[in-house]
Amino acid sequence: MSIVGPSIPGARVLDLFAGSGALGLEALSRGAEAVDFVELAPASVATLRDNIDSLGAGAATTVHRADAMGFVEKLPARAYNIAFADPPYDRTFATRLAEHWLAVPFADILGIEHRVDEHPPGEPERRRYGGTVVSFLRVEV
Repeated sequence: MSIVGPSIPGARVLDLFAGSGALGLEALSRGAEAVDFVELAPASVATLRDNIDSLGAGAATTVHRADAMGFVEKLPARAYNIAFADPPYDRTFATRLAEHWLAVPFADILGIEHRVDEHPPGEPERRRYGGTVVSFLRVEV
């Protein structure tokens, strides 16, 4: 999160494959204006809503129970300032998400967590944490 820290205050953030919402809620704690969470699994959506409620963050959040790939395919360019994605491993979501972002950069910054042996296209800045990599793609300004 620290790599995008200076861009978070006042940002519109998208948390894809949100799970418990940890990434988006952390962005809120660092000054994001609003966060949209996208999660499909009913149990994860319930946990996400509980976490949002327990933090009193409902006014700054929207939860979309939806397929993350289908969600981003409907977005225009630069709909968000920052997007985070922590997709399931071994299903090429990181690569597919980066390919779509390269065609339609729906956020100024896209951070995708993935296995070390998956190499999303483009020229992402990569941060390795053991067997996990977080790749960051940025709109050229």
